[in-house]
Amino acid sequence: MLIALSIIGGFLILTLGAEALVRGATTIALRLGITPLVIGLTIVAFGTSAPELAVSVKAALAGNSGIALGNVVGSNIVNIGFILGLTALIRPIQVKSEMVKRDIPIMIFASVLCWGLLLDGELSLLDGSIFIALLLAYVAFSYYSAKHTHDADGEVVEEGPKSPWLSLLFIMVGVGMLVGGGVLFVNGAVDLAKVFGVSEVVIGLTIVAIGTSMPELVTSVLAALKGQSDIAIGNIVGSNIFNILGILGIASVLYPVSGQGFQPLDFIVMLAFAVVILPFAWSKLRIGRREGAILILSYLAYLSYLISNANA
Repeated sequence: MLIALSIIGGFLILTLGAEALVRGATTIALRLGITPLVIGLTIVAFGTSAPELAVSVKAALAGNSGIALGNVVGSNIVNIGFILGLTALIRPIQVKSEMVKRDIPIMIFASVLCWGLLLDGELSLLDGSIFIALLLAYVAFSYYSAKHTHDADGEVVEEGPKSPWLSLLFIMVGVGMLVGGGVLFVNGAVDLAKVFGVSEVVIGLTIVAIGTSMPELVTSVLAALKGQSDIAIGNIVGSNIFNILGILGIASVLYPVSGQGFQPLDFIVMLAFAVVILPFAWSKLRIGRREGAILILSYLAYLSYLISNANA
């Protein structure tokens, strides 16, 4: 009973927190003259990744690096395979050319770098420092590009609070609810999985990853329903970049993150999902319902493989 209350309560808190964060962050960003695309790639993406950050740092400090790394790898797979796929099924996503030329390739590079640095078995303090430095450079470059790009076709973002102080309050409350709701949801889900004897790595790649990706799901689906494609896809691509460079960076600076127990297939799938949306988006600068269906079916196939192997 307590496990069910933890999962349901966590999901409700996550939903409310995502709504508060998006409204507050978009209002503040637009006051600074930042485009909706950059809002999605940075502020919204980093905010919706708060549960992944909280869970991975907590797991790393506790020595449960399997959950810390599995959470990031699994979340990146969920973000594209399931969330982007579902979002495109609900409403085809228009993709800006700068995302195809810059942000998606950066996400692919981060995925390759993560796998490469783990070839020695762990992410060290040095590896984490490299990740954090690259993330700061990416954020600075995105902000600089936004301030020097005039997007005449930019989307109109739904306004949030009129007062900037109220917007900041929305952001702080939203992030707090995302962290609290994410941890509550994950704790319930992990307890449920342990009852059935599921391994730590599989828990990280599936239940924890899906649970901590709930803010991305709620935010991107909500944005798609409102016709805000820039925020919908920017949130997903930005979250994947932040998950690797930010979350694994911070986690490995605090405590070495071990890659023990992970199969090459996990990283291959993460990289494959990152790569496949490049031709999808490049063709007509849109990700349609057919591409969304392909992404979801591919994710379900991977999830089925994990579950079948866990029960073997």
